[in-house]
Amino acid sequence: MKVLAIDSSNYCMGVAIMDGDTIIGEIITNLKKNHSVRLMPAIDQLLEEVGLKPNELERIVVAEGPGSYTGLRIGVSIAKTLAWTLGIPLVGVSSLEVLAQSGRYYTGVIVPFFDARRGQVYTSLFKSEGTFVQRRTEDQIVLLEDWLNENKDKYESFLFISNDLAIHKETIESILGNKALFAPVSSTNARPSELARIGSSKEPVEDVHHFTPNYVRLAEAEAKWLASQKK
Repeated sequence: MKVLAIDSSNYCMGVAIMDGDTIIGEIITNLKKNHSVRLMPAIDQLLEEVGLKPNELERIVVAEGPGSYTGLRIGVSIAKTLAWTLGIPLVGVSSLEVLAQSGRYYTGVIVPFFDARRGQVYTSLFKSEGTFVQRRTEDQIVLLEDWLNENKDKYESFLFISNDLAIHKETIESILGNKALFAPVSSTNARPSELARIGSSKEPVEDVHHFTPNYVRLAEAEAKWLASQKK
């Protein structure tokens, strides 16, 4: 099965193509540039380099969030359009689940996260079992300081994986001390090849048209509008 994976859920933008059990191409960038003008050219470039035409694809896999509101809308919109136009299945995969794969050989709990501003992060807990990473909690948005205090005595060690480590590292260390470990910089970008691998074995969505990103929370503009309506 030929799978195209698309991730624009955060600053790290990536696309990958998997053919059977082989990753035949992958493009990753970690730049604060507009995904809306870069994502389709990256897909076109990768398809051309691996010698595939769009109509040869058999599945589209997209990172469904949590993450950047705008980035998610771009990636999911393109994925839905491709899946519908080509008449092939669409699969959504948690962006945090993809990032957690970098910790698959760690024996403690794996904590991927994305900064959500104002001391908040999008996160969930995972645990490695053999060469597979298994989910322990659902994706959520939390105040990091509260979350650390709540979980610090539940586990012996934590591996934090994030491109946003610099923002929160001091807070993590002040609460967890030597229980906290941090993934090296080469492991903090979510890999679209992992997205392709995970998505190749998940069930496709039932209705492409009604598939939406997992924002975890409402966008700030939506939250303000709802609050104003209640008033």
